[in-house]
Amino acid sequence: MVHISEIGQIFREEYGRSVAVLVRVLGSIDAAEDAVQDAFTEAVARWPDAGLPPSPVGWIITTARNRAIDRLRREASGREKLAQAALLRGDEHGDEPGDEPEGIEVDSVVDDQLRLIFTCCHPALNRSAQVALTLKLLGGLGTAEIAHAFLVPEPTMAQRLVRAKGKIRDARIPYRVPSGAELPERMKSVLAVVYLVFNEGYAASSGPGLVREDLCQEALRLGRLIMELMPDEPEAKGLLALMLLLNARRAARTTSDGGLVLLAHQDRSLWDADQIAEGQSFVRQCLKRNQPGPYQLQAAINAVHSDAAQPANTDWRQILALYGQLLAMEPTPVVALNRAVALAEVEGPAAGLAAVDVLELGHYYLFHAVRADLLRRLGRNTEAVAAYRAAEEHTGNDAERDFLEGRVRALTTTGPGLAAPTSDDPHGR
Repeated sequence: MVHISEIGQIFREEYGRSVAVLVRVLGSIDAAEDAVQDAFTEAVARWPDAGLPPSPVGWIITTARNRAIDRLRREASGREKLAQAALLRGDEHGDEPGDEPEGIEVDSVVDDQLRLIFTCCHPALNRSAQVALTLKLLGGLGTAEIAHAFLVPEPTMAQRLVRAKGKIRDARIPYRVPSGAELPERMKSVLAVVYLVFNEGYAASSGPGLVREDLCQEALRLGRLIMELMPDEPEAKGLLALMLLLNARRAARTTSDGGLVLLAHQDRSLWDADQIAEGQSFVRQCLKRNQPGPYQLQAAINAVHSDAAQPANTDWRQILALYGQLLAMEPTPVVALNRAVALAEVEGPAAGLAAVDVLELGHYYLFHAVRADLLRRLGRNTEAVAAYRAAEEHTGNDAERDFLEGRVRALTTTGPGLAAPTSDDPHGR
């Protein structure tokens, strides 16, 4: 007997691969999605009694192709569509569900998945559409799940997905992996989309909880997929290492009632040793390649943190040096803010505050939170309270807001006595 939950797991793992193959075969994202959905509906009806086929994904792809052919035949109004259906089937008699899909080799499936990833992340689409399409087509998440993840109504998310797929169709966005000069910038976009998914799960931009475990796991799955598809891309390995090292701390980042716990106060025995070991192994592999990139440097920073059994053992000078390299590579205010946190640990809060105060990040709640902490450590409590309250105004996450309110209460009732939130980033995560 096959439990429905097993079929659901196969759906999540194989949906993207199946859709990728069918997009190539059918030339339409919508037609591919409909065909794969039909195939999984049939799997739900058959597999509980018949058992899993030897190759579930092969069964799904073959069945989806056959369902698409049947639909073409029903809708065919002339010889051209009938000929297209015959071409798709590949022979006069066709396949039975359970057969391996003809002409679909492992390398072909890999290519199909890469093409779909780059199509989802085409620069003609805005970033929110790229993220939504990646989750839908590669992750197998339903529209309702994606809408819930980004706190928008399901009809709104459905419209965004329809518009994004319509833009791909109407603009004739090519279903291919870019080559030559296009590839580095497009790869950067692909990795950025996966990291956005992870960050939304790791520190939700709004809502009651700090963490969305489902999004963290989905980002890790996508990160593994991209690394497997492009094993010679060091930044793909760096991104996966970074996500593993951050996610390893997840169990220690919140209290039993969901409150935020800063890095300096986390119970490090709760950190996931297996994820740390895997992430550090990837970092070492990246170092041997000696082709540093932003994700590799961020992973290296977090590898240093994971080496410290206690906060006092953290090698902040090495972290500061790594942030210096990252800032040279990506001279953004957010990277500069992270470096300022490390600088404060090495040279003191006054040096950190001086580095923070030149940044133009007034819209960013972490800017105010970092500034508030440095002011508190300098004994400038009135200014610190004002900065904490500014941070509250710029976050939509309840756990973060509760933490900031606690800081304000502590300062207005007991004065400067709180431990410094030593951190690998302004979030103290």
